[in-house]
Amino acid sequence: MEQSELQDKIFAYLEKMKGKKKLKEKDIFKAIMAETGEDKATVKTALREMINVGRVMYSYGGGASSVEIPSEEYLKEKGLL
Repeated sequence: MEQSELQDKIFAYLEKMKGKKKLKEKDIFKAIMAETGEDKATVKTALREMINVGRVMYSYGGGASSVEIPSEEYLKEKGLL
């Protein structure tokens, strides 16, 4: 599977779960690996690339980290929009 396709699947999963549950990195790995059959390293590389370009971000709260889609305000603040 192409890296861009995998990233689109990750993004769609994050959109689907937005507001329902704070997703940890391992939750994303499990869901995408089950859906696509890709290995963990491939999914991790795709997710890291998305984080590096600002398509998704880490969020910290309550002593735990999660991965989420950044808000428009955050993107504007960082100069990505």
